Amino acid sequence: MSGLRTSLVSIRRASGLAPTATALTLACAATALCAQDKPADYPLRPIRIVVGIGPGGGLDLMTRLAAQKIAERWNQSVIVDNRPGGGTVIGMDMVAAAPKDGYTLLGASESLMLNGVLGRASYDVRTAFIPIVQICSQSFVLVVTPSLPVKSVRELIDYAKAKSGALSFGSQGLGTAGHLAMEHFKLLTGADMIHVPYKSAGAAIVEVIGNQVQLMFASTVSTTQHIRSGRLRAIAVSALRRAPNLPELPTVAESGIAGFDWGNAYSLLAPAGTPARIVRAINLVVREGVNTPDTVKTLAVEGSEPAVPATPEEFKTKFNADYARLEKLIKTINVRIQ
Repeated sequence: MSGLRTSLVSIRRASGLAPTATALTLACAATALCAQDKPADYPLRPIRIVVGIGPGGGLDLMTRLAAQKIAERWNQSVIVDNRPGGGTVIGMDMVAAAPKDGYTLLGASESLMLNGVLGRASYDVRTAFIPIVQICSQSFVLVVTPSLPVKSVRELIDYAKAKSGALSFGSQGLGTAGHLAMEHFKLLTGADMIHVPYKSAGAAIVEVIGNQVQLMFASTVSTTQHIRSGRLRAIAVSALRRAPNLPELPTVAESGIAGFDWGNAYSLLAPAGTPARIVRAINLVVREGVNTPDTVKTLAVEGSEPAVPATPEEFKTKFNADYARLEKLIKTINVRIQ
């Protein structure tokens, strides 16, 4: 089991709580340092971070990493609250309507922007939330069940075309990045495959392993251990660069699908109106925490990289630019989301 997953599982066990509400209470290493980077009146009680998927996926694990950094630095409980459903919209709605006091935050992936672009949220996500900090980024891995007789993107395309409609692919939910990455793949290759949505990446991965569905795009953090054990076969990575922990895997673009580029980033956001001093304090703690040498090494083992350190204002600018890029891309995919 990987270092990151092992450390997070250890935290869950130590807390004695269920994964859907894990309290991460760790001692602050230096009280004086904590006093310098937090407001005097915050946090005075546990912080809750809502995650719109079930336990086990990349978003869940990366949010728990950020929660761990906050808990360590501020000696305060941080509860990760899994609320799966609606392609993460259920969790988004909870946080958008929450008090603007810094005690309810959102752990989000690219799905938040996708839900905005696709009109699945009843509000403009660019104004409903304040981007606090980007935790890390990573590629997706195109994985198949080992019994499927394909070992490359080309072989997968040929198989899917020869057996039209025979293959099913899983995803973290309708309209999520994993779903739309595969729809884009289908569009560019002409492969005919059936979509089966799940409430979490973890649930979909279990089904690929069991051959209930045959393939999916899933994060490196949630698939690496299964690839290493042989329970999944990795075909390619979705971003333009190879994954640091799977350097032998080609990218989808390298495999002949020019222009294919899908990745994922994990972030923390707050309801619009949350005080700027709280936003800045959380930003500093998380960005410093994930950029420590030990954490950088641990993330690399999972195929992830810490985000480039940025202020909340810089992150908001990037968030809006990424949103505009996704709007253009979704128009080319032209997939209908019911």
